[in-house]
Amino acid sequence: MADKSANEAGSSNFIRELLTSPVNLTLIGICVFLLYKILRGRQNRRPHGDAPDTNKGLPPLKKRDFTLEQLREFDGQAKEGRILLAVNCKVFDVTRGKRFYGPDGPYGIFAGRDASRGLATFSLTEDAIKDEIDDLTDLNSMQMDSVREWEMQFTEKYDYIGRLLKPGEEATDYTDDEEIETEIGLSSTESEKRSKDD
Repeated sequence: MADKSANEAGSSNFIRELLTSPVNLTLIGICVFLLYKILRGRQNRRPHGDAPDTNKGLPPLKKRDFTLEQLREFDGQAKEGRILLAVNCKVFDVTRGKRFYGPDGPYGIFAGRDASRGLATFSLTEDAIKDEIDDLTDLNSMQMDSVREWEMQFTEKYDYIGRLLKPGEEATDYTDDEEIETEIGLSSTESEKRSKDD
Protein backbone atom coordinates (compact mmCIF):
# COMPACT_ATOMS: atom_id res chain seq x y z
CA MET A 1 0.00 0.00 0.00
CA ALA A 2 2.83 2.34 0.90
CA ASP A 3 4.57 1.51 -2.41
CA LYS A 4 1.42 2.40 -4.39
CA SER A 5 1.04 5.83 -2.77
CA ALA A 6 4.79 6.50 -3.19
CA ASN A 7 4.53 5.68 -6.94
CA GLU A 8 1.51 7.98 -7.35
CA ALA A 9 3.29 10.79 -5.50
CA GLY A 10 6.43 10.27 -7.60
CA SER A 11 4.56 10.40 -10.92
CA SER A 12 2.57 13.48 -9.87
CA ASN A 13 5.84 15.23 -8.88
CA PHE A 14 7.34 14.26 -12.23
CA ILE A 15 4.37 15.71 -14.17
CA ARG A 16 4.38 18.89 -12.03
CA GLU A 17 8.16 19.29 -12.62
CA LEU A 18 7.70 18.71 -16.35
CA LEU A 19 4.89 21.24 -16.77
CA THR A 20 6.18 24.03 -14.52
CA SER A 21 9.68 24.43 -16.00
CA PRO A 22 9.89 26.73 -19.07
CA VAL A 23 12.81 24.70 -20.46
CA ASN A 24 10.83 21.47 -20.21
CA LEU A 25 7.78 23.08 -21.84
CA THR A 26 9.95 24.30 -24.71
CA LEU A 27 11.43 20.82 -25.19
CA ILE A 28 7.96 19.25 -25.13
CA GLY A 29 6.80 21.76 -27.76
CA ILE A 30 9.77 20.95 -29.99
CA CYS A 31 9.17 17.20 -29.63
CA VAL A 32 5.47 17.56 -30.52
CA PHE A 33 6.34 19.72 -33.54
CA LEU A 34 8.94 17.22 -34.80
CA LEU A 35 6.55 14.32 -34.31
CA TYR A 36 3.92 16.23 -36.30
CA LYS A 37 6.39 16.88 -39.16
CA ILE A 38 7.45 13.23 -39.24
CA LEU A 39 3.89 11.91 -39.34
CA ARG A 40 2.76 14.51 -41.87
CA GLY A 41 5.76 13.70 -44.10
CA ARG A 42 4.87 10.01 -44.16
CA GLN A 43 1.33 10.79 -45.29
CA ASN A 44 2.53 12.99 -48.15
CA ARG A 45 5.30 10.66 -49.32
CA ARG A 46 4.90 9.12 -52.75
CA PRO A 47 6.21 5.69 -53.74
CA HIS A 48 9.96 5.77 -54.46
CA GLY A 49 10.01 9.50 -53.68
CA ASP A 50 8.74 10.32 -57.20
CA ALA A 51 7.49 13.71 -58.11
CA PRO A 52 3.81 13.90 -58.95
CA ASP A 53 3.09 12.25 -62.27
CA THR A 54 3.33 15.26 -64.57
CA ASN A 55 2.75 13.26 -67.74
CA LYS A 56 -0.86 12.48 -66.90
CA GLY A 57 -2.86 12.80 -70.06
CA LEU A 58 0.17 12.08 -72.23
CA PRO A 59 -0.19 8.80 -74.06
CA PRO A 60 2.66 6.33 -73.55
CA LEU A 61 5.34 6.86 -76.15
CA LYS A 62 5.48 4.07 -78.68
CA LYS A 63 8.76 2.17 -78.55
CA ARG A 64 11.23 3.43 -81.14
CA ASP A 65 14.88 4.29 -81.65
CA PHE A 66 16.27 7.83 -81.78
CA THR A 67 19.13 9.70 -83.36
CA LEU A 68 20.73 12.45 -81.27
CA GLU A 69 18.86 15.07 -83.32
CA GLN A 70 15.51 13.35 -82.72
CA LEU A 71 16.27 13.00 -79.01
CA ARG A 72 16.93 16.75 -78.68
CA GLU A 73 13.30 17.46 -79.55
CA PHE A 74 12.24 15.92 -76.21
CA ASP A 75 13.87 18.40 -73.81
CA GLY A 76 10.66 19.33 -71.99
CA GLN A 77 10.30 22.70 -73.70
CA ALA A 78 7.96 21.61 -76.50
CA LYS A 79 4.19 22.01 -76.17
CA GLU A 80 3.75 18.39 -75.06
CA GLY A 81 6.45 18.77 -72.39
CA ARG A 82 7.80 15.23 -72.74
CA ILE A 83 11.37 14.66 -71.54
CA LEU A 84 13.61 11.88 -72.81
CA LEU A 85 17.25 11.23 -72.06
CA ALA A 86 19.73 8.52 -72.97
CA VAL A 87 21.99 6.53 -70.67
CA ASN A 88 24.40 4.01 -72.14
CA CYS A 89 22.59 4.15 -75.52
CA LYS A 90 19.19 3.45 -73.95
CA VAL A 91 16.47 6.10 -74.17
CA PHE A 92 14.15 6.65 -71.19
CA ASP A 93 11.01 8.75 -70.75
CA VAL A 94 11.73 10.77 -67.60
CA THR A 95 8.75 13.12 -67.93
CA ARG A 96 7.35 12.10 -64.55
CA GLY A 97 10.63 13.29 -63.02
CA LYS A 98 10.13 16.73 -64.58
CA ARG A 99 11.10 18.55 -61.41
CA PHE A 100 14.56 16.95 -61.75
CA TYR A 101 15.02 16.73 -65.54
CA GLY A 102 12.84 19.62 -66.71
CA PRO A 103 14.22 22.97 -67.90
CA ASP A 104 14.37 24.36 -64.34
CA GLY A 105 15.45 21.12 -62.67
CA PRO A 106 18.92 20.42 -61.28
CA TYR A 107 19.53 17.81 -64.02
CA GLY A 108 17.80 19.79 -66.78
CA ILE A 109 21.03 19.87 -68.76
CA PHE A 110 20.48 16.16 -69.55
CA ALA A 111 16.96 16.62 -71.03
CA GLY A 112 16.89 15.53 -74.66
CA ARG A 113 20.54 14.51 -74.53
CA ASP A 114 22.87 11.56 -73.90
CA ALA A 115 23.51 11.89 -70.16
CA SER A 116 26.00 9.02 -69.89
CA ARG A 117 29.21 11.05 -69.56
CA GLY A 118 27.69 13.59 -67.17
CA LEU A 119 26.34 10.85 -64.91
CA ALA A 120 29.60 8.89 -65.04
CA THR A 121 31.73 11.90 -64.13
CA PHE A 122 29.14 13.53 -61.83
CA SER A 123 29.34 16.66 -63.97
CA LEU A 124 26.45 19.00 -64.71
CA THR A 125 28.32 21.23 -67.12
CA GLU A 126 28.06 21.57 -70.90
CA ASP A 127 31.50 19.92 -71.14
CA ALA A 128 29.92 16.64 -70.03
CA ILE A 129 27.45 16.71 -72.92
CA LYS A 130 28.62 16.01 -76.45
CA ASP A 131 26.84 16.93 -79.68
CA GLU A 132 27.81 13.63 -81.30
CA ILE A 133 27.52 10.03 -80.21
CA ASP A 134 29.83 9.53 -77.24
CA ASP A 135 31.45 6.08 -77.24
CA LEU A 136 32.72 6.61 -73.64
CA THR A 137 35.98 4.76 -74.44
CA ASP A 138 38.03 7.28 -72.48
CA LEU A 139 36.17 6.60 -69.21
CA ASN A 140 37.88 4.47 -66.56
CA SER A 141 36.33 1.28 -65.16
CA MET A 142 34.89 3.05 -62.10
CA GLN A 143 33.15 5.61 -64.31
CA MET A 144 31.79 2.86 -66.58
CA ASP A 145 30.47 1.04 -63.51
CA SER A 146 28.76 4.27 -62.55
CA VAL A 147 27.13 4.51 -66.00
CA ARG A 148 25.83 0.95 -65.67
CA GLU A 149 24.45 1.69 -62.19
CA TRP A 150 22.66 4.78 -63.50
CA GLU A 151 21.30 2.71 -66.39
CA MET A 152 19.89 0.16 -63.92
CA GLN A 153 18.31 2.91 -61.83
CA PHE A 154 16.67 4.48 -64.87
CA THR A 155 15.46 1.05 -66.03
CA GLU A 156 13.78 0.45 -62.67
CA LYS A 157 12.25 3.90 -62.33
CA TYR A 158 11.38 5.12 -65.84
CA ASP A 159 9.93 3.75 -69.07
CA TYR A 160 12.44 2.39 -71.57
CA ILE A 161 11.57 3.82 -74.98
CA GLY A 162 14.27 2.55 -77.32
CA ARG A 163 17.92 2.84 -78.31
CA LEU A 164 20.11 5.80 -79.15
CA LEU A 165 21.30 5.18 -82.70
CA LYS A 166 24.89 5.61 -83.79
CA PRO A 167 25.49 7.25 -87.21
CA GLY A 168 24.63 4.81 -89.98
CA GLU A 169 22.81 2.44 -87.62
CA GLU A 170 19.35 1.31 -88.68
CA ALA A 171 16.36 1.87 -86.42
CA THR A 172 14.56 -1.23 -85.22
CA ASP A 173 10.95 -1.56 -86.32
CA TYR A 174 9.32 -2.61 -83.07
CA THR A 175 6.16 -4.67 -83.24
CA ASP A 176 3.57 -4.90 -80.49
CA ASP A 177 4.91 -8.36 -79.55
CA GLU A 178 8.43 -6.98 -79.13
CA GLU A 179 7.12 -4.18 -76.91
CA ILE A 180 5.31 -6.65 -74.66
CA GLU A 181 8.35 -8.96 -74.50
CA THR A 182 10.61 -6.04 -73.60
CA GLU A 183 8.21 -4.98 -70.85
CA ILE A 184 8.14 -8.44 -69.29
CA GLY A 185 11.88 -8.91 -69.75
CA LEU A 186 12.15 -11.69 -72.34
CA SER A 187 15.38 -11.78 -74.29
CA SER A 188 15.39 -12.15 -78.06
CA THR A 189 16.50 -15.81 -77.79
CA GLU A 190 13.64 -16.58 -75.42
CA SER A 191 11.16 -14.93 -77.77
CA GLU A 192 12.59 -16.83 -80.76
CA LYS A 193 12.20 -20.11 -78.84
CA ARG A 194 8.61 -19.19 -78.02
CA SER A 195 7.78 -18.42 -81.65
CA LYS A 196 9.35 -21.73 -82.81
CA ASP A 197 7.38 -23.64 -80.17
CA ASP A 198 4.13 -22.05 -81.34
